[in-house]
Amino acid sequence: MRIQIVAVGRLKNAPEAALVEDYLKRANAAGKRLSLAIDLAEVESKPPGDDRKEAVALFQATPDDSYKVLCDERGSDLSSRQLAQKITAWRDQGRACVTFWIGGADGASQSVKDQADEKLAFGRQTWPHRLVRVMLAEQIYRVSMIMSQTPYHRD
Repeated sequence: MRIQIVAVGRLKNAPEAALVEDYLKRANAAGKRLSLAIDLAEVESKPPGDDRKEAVALFQATPDDSYKVLCDERGSDLSSRQLAQKITAWRDQGRACVTFWIGGADGASQSVKDQADEKLAFGRQTWPHRLVRVMLAEQIYRVSMIMSQTPYHRD
């Protein structure tokens, strides 16, 4: 199964970019044994006042058959183990792709919220979209470690 992160904005040489790259590299190494492939797609951020362009960019970067999960503070607050159970179930159900959407600095537009199959929160706080990428990449790596039954994750 392909796990795709589609995020608005480009990190370029930001410190967060190195962290995301490291976690995704680790997740892909572990994911090979689990039939998982993880990648990141960055799309252009909108010009001020035009959230339609961000929505279109997210939609265009998402495969048609993908299950779409929006990172949103109003979403489900899952433990790492619960997220691992969901991803395992999606893989075992034969889903080809799961896409995690991360909106831009102003969040996701209503059309993105409406198109999401599910919403995932990283707690009730509002997090900078750049840090959400790092947190999501780490959680996907953690999920692969949970699925592999390694000692990385401790309850």
